[in-house]
Amino acid sequence: MRVTVVGAGVVGTMHAWQAVKRGHEVVQIEREAEARGASLRNFGLIWVSGRAGGEELETALRARELWEEIGGRVPALGFRAAGSLTLLRTDLERAVAEAALARPDAVARGYKLLTAAEARTVNPALRGSFEAALYCERDAAVEPRTAQVALREELSKSPNYTFLPGREVREATGPGTVRDDHGEVHRADAVVLCTGAWLGGLVKELAPDLPVRRVRLQMMQTDPLGDALPAPVADADSFRYYPAYRGEALDLLGAGQPQAPTAAAHRMQLLMVQRADGGLTIGDTHEYEHPFAFDTVEDPYDHLTEVVEGFLGRPLPRIRRRWAGVYAQCADPGRVVHREQVREGVWLVTGPGGRGMTCSPAIAETTANELGW
Repeated sequence: MRVTVVGAGVVGTMHAWQAVKRGHEVVQIEREAEARGASLRNFGLIWVSGRAGGEELETALRARELWEEIGGRVPALGFRAAGSLTLLRTDLERAVAEAALARPDAVARGYKLLTAAEARTVNPALRGSFEAALYCERDAAVEPRTAQVALREELSKSPNYTFLPGREVREATGPGTVRDDHGEVHRADAVVLCTGAWLGGLVKELAPDLPVRRVRLQMMQTDPLGDALPAPVADADSFRYYPAYRGEALDLLGAGQPQAPTAAAHRMQLLMVQRADGGLTIGDTHEYEHPFAFDTVEDPYDHLTEVVEGFLGRPLPRIRRRWAGVYAQCADPGRVVHREQVREGVWLVTGPGGRGMTCSPAIAETTANELGW
């Protein structure tokens, strides 16, 4: 079978991985020299902890298995199975964590309530103020800025794989056939469009009523911390944004402990991951209203700095870089991804939202199974 994958972000690259793994001939086309979208501008989290029960959790758990398998084959991914810590400062926050521990799928997620001293054993850098932590054993991380490159280097060892950067696919000219802006026609048994948040051009033409929205976020990265923070960290504001924590305890948290004004205005949570060089990736915000601003604003960064320094008990290292990113998210939050046949032999796979890095290996595996690869 011949497969054309359009897009070299993590979703597209995992589709290429599945096709090559199954012995097919693959051409992967990317409009940039390298993917530059949400696949690079994220935390690199494989985040099982907050996923909705049912299909979303099952997808995340399967993806976690696949990430570990691929990470063993491609060490340059930087896969590390360190779990995660959601730090708790109040009784209301602790009550949400305890409700999560009572879920029927808590064991599958690897939930455990830790004391502050136990959390500091996991992450020695946490010398600041908090009372307890919700640990999730199944969470993990990779290096987002280099993961796609590492995967593609491994794919390139196969004679069945070809990467064509710097080409934009402009037209679907027939069954399983697309034409790029170099005028080259690519014929295959299946075309999979994994174009991320790029929803114009050919995607708009093929799926004009796409039930997907775009979401903008802001993040930052520091110089090396100089301390060990192996497990990714969240604050309890993250409870407000992940479906696993919905329920009476979360309602009481919302009523009794409103978010700080800046956090509420920018729909914020703290997520923090230590990179391979020791620096910290810190975020994030959520902006849904179009048109998005073209600049970043400082108030969210100030808020994140205050929260992180409170947990670390020390000033942050110098901020090395700040950025904004945009990802595509299904308008129906209950859907893991939007997968649609848009022409004969042409499928569109988009809209995983903030689940893209977590779930991409399993999303690609499902596509491959459904298409009979």
